[in-house]
Amino acid sequence: MSKGHTTDTTKLGVGRSIAVLTSGGDAQGMNAAVRATVRVGLYTGAKVFFVHEGYQGLVDGGQNIRPATWESVSMMLQLGGTKIGSARCMDFMVREGRLKSACNLVKLGITNLCVIGGDGSLTGANLFRSEWKELLLDLVKSGQITDAQAKASAHLNIVGMVGSIDNDFCGTDMTIGTDSALHRIMEVVDCITTTAQSHQRAFIMEVMGRHCGYLALVTALACGADWVFIPEMPPEDGWEDHMCRRMMDTRSRGSRLNIIIVAEGAMNRQGKPITSDQIKDLVSKRLGFDTRATVLGHVQRGGTPSAFDRILGSRMGLEAVMALLEATPETPACVVSLSGNQAVRLPLMECVQVTKDVTKAMAEGRFEDAVKLRGKSFENNWITYKSLAHVHRPNVKSNINIGIVHAGAPCAGMNAAVRSAVRMGILQGHNMFAIHDGFEGLALEQIEPITWNDVGGWSGKGGCYLGTKRLLPGKMMEQISLSIAKNNIHALIIIGGFEAYSGGLELVRGRELYEELCIPMVVVPATVSNNVPGSDFTIGADTALNAITTTCDRIKQSAAGTKRRVFIIETMGGYCGYLATMAGLSGGADAAYIYEEKFTIADLEANVQHLLEKMKTTVKRGLILRNESCNANYTTDFIFNLYSEEGKGIFDCRKNVLGHMQQGGCPTPFDRNFATKMGCKAVLWLTDKMKECYRHGRIFANTPNSACVLGMRKRGLLLQPLGDLAKDTDFEHRLPKSQWWLKLRPVMKILAHYNVTLDTEHTAMEHVIGKRV
Repeated sequence: MSKGHTTDTTKLGVGRSIAVLTSGGDAQGMNAAVRATVRVGLYTGAKVFFVHEGYQGLVDGGQNIRPATWESVSMMLQLGGTKIGSARCMDFMVREGRLKSACNLVKLGITNLCVIGGDGSLTGANLFRSEWKELLLDLVKSGQITDAQAKASAHLNIVGMVGSIDNDFCGTDMTIGTDSALHRIMEVVDCITTTAQSHQRAFIMEVMGRHCGYLALVTALACGADWVFIPEMPPEDGWEDHMCRRMMDTRSRGSRLNIIIVAEGAMNRQGKPITSDQIKDLVSKRLGFDTRATVLGHVQRGGTPSAFDRILGSRMGLEAVMALLEATPETPACVVSLSGNQAVRLPLMECVQVTKDVTKAMAEGRFEDAVKLRGKSFENNWITYKSLAHVHRPNVKSNINIGIVHAGAPCAGMNAAVRSAVRMGILQGHNMFAIHDGFEGLALEQIEPITWNDVGGWSGKGGCYLGTKRLLPGKMMEQISLSIAKNNIHALIIIGGFEAYSGGLELVRGRELYEELCIPMVVVPATVSNNVPGSDFTIGADTALNAITTTCDRIKQSAAGTKRRVFIIETMGGYCGYLATMAGLSGGADAAYIYEEKFTIADLEANVQHLLEKMKTTVKRGLILRNESCNANYTTDFIFNLYSEEGKGIFDCRKNVLGHMQQGGCPTPFDRNFATKMGCKAVLWLTDKMKECYRHGRIFANTPNSACVLGMRKRGLLLQPLGDLAKDTDFEHRLPKSQWWLKLRPVMKILAHYNVTLDTEHTAMEHVIGKRV
């Protein structure tokens, strides 16, 4: 929504109608987008219609265009595919089909169309909009509609949401379905890794992506593949020799397996396809390895959507409705998309044009341009993969020693961050040192060199191999400074949660007394709680969120079978309500109680009343989330007892404390990829900072910007001095004073049928043309 908007959003859609359709290939998370579009549309007072079977339903009309109700989108969040159906429609491609579609919409008074699909679907929608006036004139001439109907439907507003597992649409960092497809792929990779290691095999895995190598690239980055083939950057001529050399080198260093990832659209520099079978035959003949090829196929499209895709679909659905209702006849058709962590609106045809420019660049052999046109996220992934894929380490040593230490509780993704930091450090010529068991281990000199091979296979492993403790360095400052001096540590990477941040601050403040602490330091936030100042996301939070979401799905299924049952679920997070709120969005909760949003007994009673009303509808179940430290008196037991008593005779209650299962498990693709990039960035920043701080034959860093937190901020990775962040920190409750996700709380409440005021994400129309090469 544009800045300075003061309109009452509950009246914004009164007297207007919105139709939602899904088109093209299905993608997990489409149902979340449909659900959000319907519910936010109804919240604004608009009428909302389903268009079944994509554009074919628009052409055929009749029962294919039906009114949507609040209950009709219940229990959709956890379903893969699209519940309203999708079809590739030839009829809509000809003008006659679009004429029928226009007639069907006008007769129902629909002038707002929300299309969820790929670039072909969205281009078709834009063509439909550009022809709208002419189509209406033809319909009036043929007597199919009246002048009054034509006048009432004079303008058609179009908004698109990109649903595509390939992530092949330029202008958006992530399309709906991509993260879930990566989940399916990584599940298979993890399974294949164990069998490959058992038999010392090489596996060639073909993933989807006819014109876009995003899935292949992120998979390769997340699993540490030996080689990746993507259409945007075909391998140099003579790649066969290079690849075989790399595979032999990997084996000679003790690895028992090789993984090669191939995008289905992979080709060589001459434009000829490179298939998984070709690579399999090459490896078998040249190297004599026991080799298998696996084509994943449509497995990638199926299954339950990830928490990320559900939240993305929900955020995009809300933004799409607001874009439609705020549109004027002069507003170009737009797509709502994600840039970093920021919701943006982009002109649809600009995005389509840049997407076409990628295809053109590939056809003309301008492969560097093709990678750049894919966007900053894709380019960063490619640069990171290329850096980590080097086999030949530099001969020149820097004589720099970098220590890596953990602090706080363990979480999934910590090992991936260590792996990438170690390997990037070695590639920079540095000596890397593992510090075991947190700051206590640093004080006790539990320090040893860590090599390239030591971290092999770590990216997919949960937990924390180096060991971690919550102990802060304050009382051990002298021992720590002596240990740093004795082991000649020139820089420090601290990976962990709020303890890593607090510990980093204590070390910075200790510089006044201990000169040995005047070394560059970087904190890499890693905790399930997502409560580290300086970063919108922390490593491990996505894995925990998916664990909670999966549990919520199972519990809702149980509640649906029992009827009239409400579950109270307690989540982790300390005082930070991130997990409870985001799990509420991804799990479709009726309420989520958090410390940041104070609540009273009156609020609890209002929630009970809301559930009593809900039980009168066809949806006879409830899901309530509670952050573990949201209120000292309104405990999980108290809320359970209150709901049980007040709901007596109408619904019964059950409670579930999820506990430490939220800290375990293998990291999700998001956490693997995020941790890998964070580890690399940390080392590169330290390398530059050490050069900057080198004077009189030694490294001396005592400026505020020599100790930073590395974090994701809205649209990219950002380094912020620890000292600067201290003033924005609530140390008593271990929280940043401002948290971006709090603005999503009203979205969760609206989707749960509460009539609250909506302050949307202040999204104005932007442009992507500037991204062209």
